Amino acid sequence: MLRIFLLNTDYPAFLRWLYRSRPSRVVASYGAQLRARNASLFGTADFMSVHLKAAGHDAIDVHANNRPMQEAWLGRRRGILARLAGIPRRRPLILPPSEPRFYDILEAQIRDYRPDIIYNHDPGAVPAERLAALKPADCRLVAQIAAPLEPGIEWRRYDLVISSLPNYVDTFRRQGVTAAYLPLAFDDRILEHVWPDARDVGFSFVGSLFDEHGERRRLLEHVAARCPIEIWGHGRERLAPDSPIASRHRGVAWGRTMYDVIARSRLSLNKHIDISATYANNMRLFEATGVGALLLTDAKDNLGDLFEPGREVIAYHSAEQCVDLARYYLEHDGERQRIAAAGQARCLRDHSYRRRMTQLSALLQRHFG
Repeated sequence: MLRIFLLNTDYPAFLRWLYRSRPSRVVASYGAQLRARNASLFGTADFMSVHLKAAGHDAIDVHANNRPMQEAWLGRRRGILARLAGIPRRRPLILPPSEPRFYDILEAQIRDYRPDIIYNHDPGAVPAERLAALKPADCRLVAQIAAPLEPGIEWRRYDLVISSLPNYVDTFRRQGVTAAYLPLAFDDRILEHVWPDARDVGFSFVGSLFDEHGERRRLLEHVAARCPIEIWGHGRERLAPDSPIASRHRGVAWGRTMYDVIARSRLSLNKHIDISATYANNMRLFEATGVGALLLTDAKDNLGDLFEPGREVIAYHSAEQCVDLARYYLEHDGERQRIAAAGQARCLRDHSYRRRMTQLSALLQRHFG
């Protein structure tokens, strides 16, 4: 059995949404806040820890930049309620790594848990050299990365780097960094929370629209000018005033709301981030198929390793073809339903977190015994 410390950080915008939706959470107990964070279904929630435990290990989730949660943990450790620890409601929600308390609490959590592995989901925010100074002598450092590579990260300090991008794995290995490929996944427990009676959204896109998503924004502008697509996601403020996306933008959709939007959609559009190059790897592949929407995704070299194009998902090679395919499947409901059902069956069979954490368990055992 391995003791695995899953180190996460959250988007500031998500944390504002989580606590503003119920302001009393900011002074709730650590356990109550962690349950609310998991129930949001945002990111990986508790998908990894639950299924790592099912695979025979022990695992905990730590959200290191969530100030109310981290300070509630500190209050619990000291035997007092978070409310009595003097955490005011208006205190900033973000605990940045630039604050000494970020590492003070993190060090206490690592010392308390005594992990065999620290699994860092955000190597750009939490440097390996800081973790190396905090960890027990026999603890291994693992990083997971599928985001843009920030300069200055000391990848060689990690005992293993895991990525869902094959091109990243190849790059790390050429640099002498031990790296392994592991695709992302879908947690079938989500279907207990989002399962609509009707698919009342025809064609949808949910995702970010920031500067690193330049190709995605260009695709969406082309599609939005020609198809009745509905768009959710953060980054609207980065759009040009006359962007065709603006009139079709419906706001942000975090976690459970995102799954609800996709589950209500007949057709879900996916466009990979620019860094993915020729490889399919992102979460939307599994989120859309997992809830039973027909996935319309950009064609990639390894897409066939994950889903069978034409039978389980639909792949497009250009913006023009994307529009044509969207129109076709919105008009041919029987074909859409058949392919969507096959895609969902494949996702639940081959790409569940239950299966993926069994694969991760084997990977960690192979590298670390």
